[in-house]
Amino acid sequence: MKNIKLILISLLLISQNILSQEIKIGYTNVEYILSFLPETKQVQSEVTAYGTQLQNQLQSKITDFQSKAETFQQAAATMTDLIRADKQEELQNLQASIQKFQTEAQTSIAQKEQDLFKPLFEKISNAINVVAERENYSHIFSAGVPGVEVLLYARPTDDVSSLVLVELGIDPPVNNN
Repeated sequence: MKNIKLILISLLLISQNILSQEIKIGYTNVEYILSFLPETKQVQSEVTAYGTQLQNQLQSKITDFQSKAETFQQAAATMTDLIRADKQEELQNLQASIQKFQTEAQTSIAQKEQDLFKPLFEKISNAINVVAERENYSHIFSAGVPGVEVLLYARPTDDVSSLVLVELGIDPPVNNN
Protein backbone atom coordinates (compact mmCIF):
# COMPACT_ATOMS: atom_id res chain seq x y z
CA MET A 1 0.00 0.00 0.00
CA LYS A 2 2.84 2.33 0.89
CA ASN A 3 4.47 1.65 -2.49
CA ILE A 4 1.26 2.47 -4.34
CA LYS A 5 0.98 5.80 -2.51
CA LEU A 6 4.60 6.63 -3.39
CA ILE A 7 4.00 5.74 -7.04
CA LEU A 8 0.82 7.86 -7.17
CA ILE A 9 2.55 10.82 -5.53
CA SER A 10 5.50 10.46 -7.94
CA LEU A 11 3.18 10.35 -10.95
CA LEU A 12 1.30 13.40 -9.68
CA LEU A 13 4.54 15.37 -9.25
CA ILE A 14 5.81 14.34 -12.68
CA SER A 15 2.55 15.30 -14.40
CA GLN A 16 2.48 18.67 -12.63
CA ASN A 17 6.06 19.30 -13.72
CA ILE A 18 5.20 18.49 -17.34
CA LEU A 19 2.10 20.67 -17.28
CA SER A 20 3.99 23.59 -15.73
CA GLN A 21 6.47 23.70 -18.63
CA GLU A 22 5.52 26.43 -21.07
CA ILE A 23 5.09 25.36 -24.66
CA LYS A 24 5.42 28.18 -27.15
CA ILE A 25 5.27 27.26 -30.81
CA GLY A 26 6.27 29.38 -33.79
CA TYR A 27 6.90 28.81 -37.48
CA THR A 28 8.79 30.32 -40.36
CA ASN A 29 9.47 29.84 -44.06
CA VAL A 30 13.21 29.47 -44.72
CA GLU A 31 12.77 30.05 -48.47
CA TYR A 32 10.97 33.31 -47.71
CA ILE A 33 13.80 34.46 -45.44
CA LEU A 34 16.39 33.32 -47.97
CA SER A 35 14.80 35.56 -50.59
CA PHE A 36 15.73 38.60 -48.46
CA LEU A 37 19.39 37.75 -47.90
CA PRO A 38 21.64 39.89 -50.10
CA GLU A 39 23.97 36.91 -50.61
CA THR A 40 21.20 34.95 -52.33
CA LYS A 41 21.50 36.92 -55.57
CA GLN A 42 25.27 36.37 -55.65
CA VAL A 43 24.87 32.62 -55.10
CA GLN A 44 22.19 32.40 -57.79
CA SER A 45 24.45 34.35 -60.15
CA GLU A 46 27.39 31.99 -59.48
CA VAL A 47 25.22 28.91 -60.08
CA THR A 48 23.88 30.40 -63.32
CA ALA A 49 27.41 31.28 -64.52
CA TYR A 50 28.62 27.77 -63.71
CA GLY A 51 25.65 26.27 -65.57
CA THR A 52 26.35 28.49 -68.58
CA GLN A 53 30.00 27.42 -68.61
CA LEU A 54 28.99 23.75 -68.61
CA GLN A 55 26.31 24.38 -71.25
CA ASN A 56 28.92 26.00 -73.50
CA GLN A 57 31.22 22.99 -73.10
CA LEU A 58 28.33 20.68 -73.91
CA GLN A 59 27.41 22.71 -76.98
CA SER A 60 31.03 22.53 -78.14
CA LYS A 61 30.96 18.73 -77.83
CA ILE A 62 27.66 18.56 -79.73
CA THR A 63 28.98 20.80 -82.52
CA ASP A 64 32.11 18.63 -82.82
CA PHE A 65 29.94 15.49 -82.99
CA GLN A 66 27.64 16.99 -85.64
CA SER A 67 30.60 18.06 -87.74
CA LYS A 68 32.19 14.61 -87.60
CA ALA A 69 28.85 12.90 -88.28
CA GLU A 70 28.27 15.11 -91.33
CA THR A 71 31.78 14.41 -92.64
CA PHE A 72 31.21 10.70 -92.09
CA GLN A 73 27.91 10.71 -93.97
CA GLN A 74 29.45 12.49 -96.94
CA ALA A 75 32.46 10.17 -97.16
CA ALA A 76 30.99 6.87 -95.91
CA ALA A 77 30.35 5.52 -99.41
CA THR A 78 34.01 5.88 -100.36
CA MET A 79 35.46 4.39 -97.15
CA THR A 80 36.69 0.87 -96.74
CA ASP A 81 34.72 -1.32 -94.34
CA LEU A 82 37.48 -1.10 -91.74
CA ILE A 83 37.69 2.73 -91.84
CA ARG A 84 33.87 3.04 -91.88
CA ALA A 85 33.58 0.78 -88.80
CA ASP A 86 36.31 2.79 -87.03
CA LYS A 87 34.56 6.11 -87.77
CA GLN A 88 31.20 4.71 -86.64
CA GLU A 89 32.77 3.56 -83.37
CA GLU A 90 34.35 6.99 -82.94
CA LEU A 91 30.94 8.66 -83.41
CA GLN A 92 29.30 6.27 -80.94
CA ASN A 93 32.00 7.04 -78.39
CA LEU A 94 31.51 10.78 -78.91
CA GLN A 95 27.76 10.38 -78.46
CA ALA A 96 28.28 8.37 -75.25
CA SER A 97 30.72 11.04 -74.05
CA ILE A 98 28.10 13.76 -74.65
CA GLN A 99 25.45 11.83 -72.70
CA LYS A 100 27.88 11.20 -69.84
CA PHE A 101 28.87 14.87 -69.78
CA GLN A 102 25.19 15.94 -69.65
CA THR A 103 24.50 13.69 -66.67
CA GLU A 104 27.64 14.72 -64.82
CA ALA A 105 26.98 18.40 -65.54
CA GLN A 106 23.49 18.21 -64.02
CA THR A 107 24.90 16.52 -60.92
CA SER A 108 27.72 19.03 -60.73
CA ILE A 109 25.35 22.02 -60.95
CA ALA A 110 23.15 20.58 -58.20
CA GLN A 111 26.21 19.99 -55.99
CA LYS A 112 27.54 23.50 -56.66
CA GLU A 113 24.16 24.99 -55.74
CA GLN A 114 24.01 22.92 -52.55
CA ASP A 115 27.56 23.92 -51.57
CA LEU A 116 26.95 27.62 -52.19
CA PHE A 117 23.58 27.74 -50.40
CA LYS A 118 24.72 25.70 -47.38
CA PRO A 119 26.30 28.69 -45.52
CA LEU A 120 23.14 30.74 -46.11
CA PHE A 121 20.91 28.02 -44.67
CA GLU A 122 23.29 27.73 -41.70
CA LYS A 123 23.11 31.49 -41.18
CA ILE A 124 19.29 31.35 -41.20
CA SER A 125 19.29 28.34 -38.87
CA ASN A 126 21.52 30.16 -36.40
CA ALA A 127 19.22 33.20 -36.49
CA ILE A 128 16.18 30.96 -35.89
CA ASN A 129 17.95 29.44 -32.88
CA VAL A 130 18.75 32.89 -31.48
CA VAL A 131 15.15 34.05 -31.94
CA ALA A 132 13.78 30.85 -30.37
CA GLU A 133 16.01 31.27 -27.32
CA ARG A 134 15.43 35.00 -26.94
CA GLU A 135 11.65 34.80 -27.43
CA ASN A 136 11.34 31.60 -25.37
CA TYR A 137 9.91 29.41 -28.14
CA SER A 138 9.93 25.72 -27.35
CA HIS A 139 9.36 24.72 -30.99
CA ILE A 140 9.80 26.38 -34.40
CA PHE A 141 8.27 24.60 -37.40
CA SER A 142 8.93 24.94 -41.11
CA ALA A 143 6.11 26.29 -43.26
CA GLY A 144 5.54 27.30 -46.83
CA VAL A 145 7.71 24.80 -48.70
CA PRO A 146 5.47 22.72 -50.98
CA GLY A 147 6.15 19.02 -50.62
CA VAL A 148 8.05 19.55 -47.37
CA GLU A 149 5.22 21.16 -45.44
CA VAL A 150 5.57 20.32 -41.76
CA LEU A 151 2.90 22.68 -40.51
CA LEU A 152 -0.69 22.23 -41.57
CA TYR A 153 -2.22 25.08 -39.56
CA ALA A 154 -0.93 27.90 -37.40
CA ARG A 155 -2.03 31.34 -36.32
CA PRO A 156 -0.37 34.13 -38.31
CA THR A 157 0.74 35.67 -35.00
CA ASP A 158 3.01 32.65 -34.43
CA ASP A 159 5.05 33.38 -37.59
CA VAL A 160 8.58 34.29 -36.46
CA SER A 161 9.89 35.15 -39.95
CA SER A 162 9.99 38.89 -39.21
CA LEU A 163 11.93 38.27 -35.99
CA VAL A 164 14.44 36.11 -37.88
CA LEU A 165 14.85 38.76 -40.59
CA VAL A 166 15.51 41.39 -37.90
CA GLU A 167 18.05 39.03 -36.30
CA LEU A 168 19.78 38.82 -39.70
CA GLY A 169 19.87 42.61 -39.90
CA ILE A 170 17.17 42.85 -42.58
CA ASP A 171 14.13 45.11 -42.31
CA PRO A 172 11.12 42.84 -42.79
CA PRO A 173 8.44 43.98 -45.22
CA VAL A 174 5.32 45.48 -43.68
CA ASN A 175 3.06 42.75 -45.10
CA ASN A 176 4.81 39.37 -44.81
CA ASN A 177 3.39 35.87 -45.10
